[in-house]
Amino acid sequence: MRRVCFTLQVRPERLDEYRKRHAAVWPEMLAALRDAGWHDYSLFLRDDGLLVGYFLTEDLQACLEAMEHTDVNRRWQAEMAPFFADLPGGRPDRGFQVLDEVFNLDDQLGGAT
Repeated sequence: MRRVCFTLQVRPERLDEYRKRHAAVWPEMLAALRDAGWHDYSLFLRDDGLLVGYFLTEDLQACLEAMEHTDVNRRWQAEMAPFFADLPGGRPDRGFQVLDEVFNLDDQLGGAT
């Protein structure tokens, strides 16, 4: 499984509403993410709007493409887009910045002799 971490910037004036929307994500969206191969998916939000997402997947491109083919994802992205500043691609799922993993404790411990 690949660990994927990404960032986006939530507009500071929309933080409370963003939190509320994610307290009860549509069941259809949750199922679509699971079925598309998103595992152990979490979002972390800083008070200045920095959003950090993390998930595990077998294939990042395949899980993004699977979501692209769902109606629920199109609706969710359209509803979420106004929450974000500086959104390349016009949709959160097209505009997030994937970070390079530079350290993982379990990986290094597993390689210790």
